[in-house]
Amino acid sequence: MKQSNNTPVMIPASKIHPFKGHPYKVLDNDEMDALVKSVREYGIMVPLIVRPIDTGFEIVSGHRRAHAAMKAGLKTVPVIEVSLTRDEAAVALVDSNLNREHILPSEKAFAYKLKLEAMKHQGSRTDMTSDRIGPRLAAAEISDDDGPTQVKRYIRLTHLIPALLDMVDSERIAFSVGVELSFLDPELQASLVTAIEFNDCTPSYSQANRMHKATNTGTLDEDELYSTMAEEKPNQREKVSFSFEDLHRYFPNARTAVDIRNAIIRMLERNIKDKDKGK
Repeated sequence: MKQSNNTPVMIPASKIHPFKGHPYKVLDNDEMDALVKSVREYGIMVPLIVRPIDTGFEIVSGHRRAHAAMKAGLKTVPVIEVSLTRDEAAVALVDSNLNREHILPSEKAFAYKLKLEAMKHQGSRTDMTSDRIGPRLAAAEISDDDGPTQVKRYIRLTHLIPALLDMVDSERIAFSVGVELSFLDPELQASLVTAIEFNDCTPSYSQANRMHKATNTGTLDEDELYSTMAEEKPNQREKVSFSFEDLHRYFPNARTAVDIRNAIIRMLERNIKDKDKGK
């Protein structure tokens, strides 16, 4: 890896391109709005790191800053140009972002996969493929924080279809459940999404593990999948809820939600007794 120049230079924003296949999401959210506002007022304070390619420059570090610059209407942006191969840049890109405060499971999953593929191309002895990590892999080769087994589990998430991966990112589905579901083929995963929406519930780890085992033995089909998802789980039984503010006007003497709950139960019990007397 050779760095061309430590001194930032200004280059046209139109010549800067995202790193092809980079795993990190650049979202138009409140954080991006704040960054765009800062860029408009002060410009880009930290230069982008880029590498030269045939069509201009590819971003190694600074995708969010580049997006903010585009939204702010900047014509030029400050960059530091480095001479890196595609694989060297992939490793640098992953390592520079893994310590971010907020990183989604899907981002880490595709980041680990990208770094793994780059290491394989570089001839690093990782003893692993995208689906299998051998016991001799040193944890530090991929991550300083996650050991080989956890790295493997993250990479498994890249086998999820987007709808299920979004559920993992939003914590609608637990990470461990997502890993188990990643072993289902895409068609069954698509059927599972339909079953989740139809039953308005997500699979438990036990259910996901059973589906994983069934797909390994070739016994999981749509009927079995729908049957599994139709099972009632105690923590997902339908509930009716009201806020304290909604009900307090009907129970002005109640000081707490428990007081209101008890009053409602007494009313229902009286109602049942009155009906029984009227029979």
